[in-house]
Amino acid sequence: MASDFEIELKDAVPPLVLALDVGSTASRGAVYDAHGRPVGRRAKVAHSFTTASDGTSEIDPDQVVEELSSIVDKLVGAVGDQRIAGVAIDTFASSLVAVDADGAPLTPCFTYADGRCSQQVVALREELSEEALQQRTGTRVHSSYWPARLRWLAQERPEVVAKAAHYLSLGDYVLSVITGTLATGTSTASWTGMVDRHTAQWYDELVEIAGIRLDQLPPIHHLDEPLALETKRAVRLAKRWPALEGASWFAAVADGLAANVGLGAFDETSIGASCATSGALRVLVREMPEELPPGLWCYRVSHDRSLVGGALNDVGRALAWADVTLAVDQVETEVLSAALVAEPHETTPLVLPFFSGERSTGWAAGAQAVFTGVSAASAPVEVYRGVVEGIALSYARIASQLREVAPQPERLLAGGKVTTDHPELLQVMADAMRTPVTPVRLKRTTLHGTALLALETLAPNVRRARPEKVRTLTPDYSRRPYYTERFQRFQGVYEALFA
Repeated sequence: MASDFEIELKDAVPPLVLALDVGSTASRGAVYDAHGRPVGRRAKVAHSFTTASDGTSEIDPDQVVEELSSIVDKLVGAVGDQRIAGVAIDTFASSLVAVDADGAPLTPCFTYADGRCSQQVVALREELSEEALQQRTGTRVHSSYWPARLRWLAQERPEVVAKAAHYLSLGDYVLSVITGTLATGTSTASWTGMVDRHTAQWYDELVEIAGIRLDQLPPIHHLDEPLALETKRAVRLAKRWPALEGASWFAAVADGLAANVGLGAFDETSIGASCATSGALRVLVREMPEELPPGLWCYRVSHDRSLVGGALNDVGRALAWADVTLAVDQVETEVLSAALVAEPHETTPLVLPFFSGERSTGWAAGAQAVFTGVSAASAPVEVYRGVVEGIALSYARIASQLREVAPQPERLLAGGKVTTDHPELLQVMADAMRTPVTPVRLKRTTLHGTALLALETLAPNVRRARPEKVRTLTPDYSRRPYYTERFQRFQGVYEALFA
């Protein structure tokens, strides 16, 4: 039986949207009605990145095309005679695929976590003013952005660069294969680090510095600009998927934007917190900050909005490491949970949880995890709490700079798998950030947000349904001195090792 939010097909209000999401661990899809309610079944195909000790992090782009096509097969088959008005897709951000003149991939998809361009990062930091670059593009020089990666590609695989006709993000590649249209979404383009945040166009000077040409980049489409499909291709798609006949296909958006919108943090009144394998704090604003603090990014996401915030590489990843390494499965769940929300104690180890490098706020791509204050008397549960506190303090570092440019948010909405698997983290976050945290109990918030963004164009005047929220976790202000001191120690260790 469907809930009030999750409905059956017979209760759906048109127009329907088919939303697709490509995450770090799986591709997913679902159909939503005009109110933004998931309709009927979902579909999922698990996958993983190919990784190696040299920093490799890749996935086969054609594998993703096959995954999404199979998901569309299942979902279109489930809607029967109903028509789907739009198809929207999000993917993990900062991906890159080089293609030849026929659109065939010359490379795997390099993911945001691929760190092999670290030497090029160092070189670019010597050539460019990072402060000026950040104010222009909203991004710093980092291994997850394209300029360093493109330079690495030119140096390591010149034969690929010689054949490359276009450079695409993963979502762009998927849509080019399926629809035959070359395009990118504004947010997807911005997450490459090569878009002028003031004009929402490719920053031509940086494109040249990266070693490519403007005509090798796809045209940028805003959120309200569906793709224009060539007639023959549209007919072919309708023959394969009759329910999609006449459907609007939207350029791919970045998962960070979709996640914020899916949580309900769709304007300046709310901060969205993603707590999954990685994490982020973000605010969607209509008035772009003129000056950005050094630890944040600002992605232009459409002609009228920007997303300001910071990202963490390691949230669920850090907890997964702690689960295995500290063998807490031998500790009773109730005991561990109680220890994580108990009164903090100064003997808890201080942990900088950079298990796969750092993005915000210091952009130290080569950073590694640091443990201080560990002694022979430190129990696994105490070290585990140190990891949890380290994650919360990492969010607090972002929040402290976010308040400089978005001081008005009334609430912090948190979602992601970690919020259900490790709910204690949210209380520690509330204490460390001195901010109430409201969990949003909604599966697939990113998928939900992707559908909502398409519905802004397809059904602009329909009121959206709101997912369930649970009890807000309020800060324990008696713990403020402890977390203030921890925050300062965290900063001190960071500056000594990574600044």
